[in-house]
Amino acid sequence: MMRREEVHSEIQLMELIREIGFLPLLDSGIRGFSAEEMVDDDCRYVVFPDGGWDWPLWKWKGPIVTEGYCVYGKFFNKKAGFISREWWPDFYNYRRHVTSIPQEGSIDDAILMTLRENGSMITRELRAACGFTGSKMRSKFDGYITRLQMGCYIVTEDFVYPHDRHGREYGWGWSLLTTPEQLFGKEACLCSHTAEESYHRMFDHLKSILPSASASQIHRILR
Repeated sequence: MMRREEVHSEIQLMELIREIGFLPLLDSGIRGFSAEEMVDDDCRYVVFPDGGWDWPLWKWKGPIVTEGYCVYGKFFNKKAGFISREWWPDFYNYRRHVTSIPQEGSIDDAILMTLRENGSMITRELRAACGFTGSKMRSKFDGYITRLQMGCYIVTEDFVYPHDRHGREYGWGWSLLTTPEQLFGKEACLCSHTAEESYHRMFDHLKSILPSASASQIHRILR
């Protein structure tokens, strides 16, 4: 990754996402190309002696996503990350072209229909509404959600946290899921390029900011 100053705040991270366009949250397989590697040491995950923990980077996700300048979901090799609104139409265009369309009557289609009918739902509510309530159903359902996010059919609108008796948020939080069309409108997803043109635009851009990355590494980010 091209050398740059470490990130110390959610505002700086938001500016970085808008600048470079694509940013995986955690390890991407390309050294230095993740929010986790770009933030200052004080913003990384730490466990306290009493068992508590703090992770500023994790807490920044919600405010960054709700600002509306980027899109968040499991987009990069089934791992979460950010895409700027500027690059989203090209990414959406390419992924929709190379991803199978959910067939009518399929589980993927049922999940999307449920989500569209409700506007947005946290993962566990969507899972229950789709009947994935039995033993070992959580991981199976998560697989469908990840596949739909990789195809740009589902994105994360926000993160919802439970509260303790003092009204304080705790835990890792739940993803509030929706569709990109619901969140941004259909026009924000339109692209004037062909899928092939979108791919080459994104590839060339990533190569320019990741000069040491191989073609196969960049392709794994985009595929």
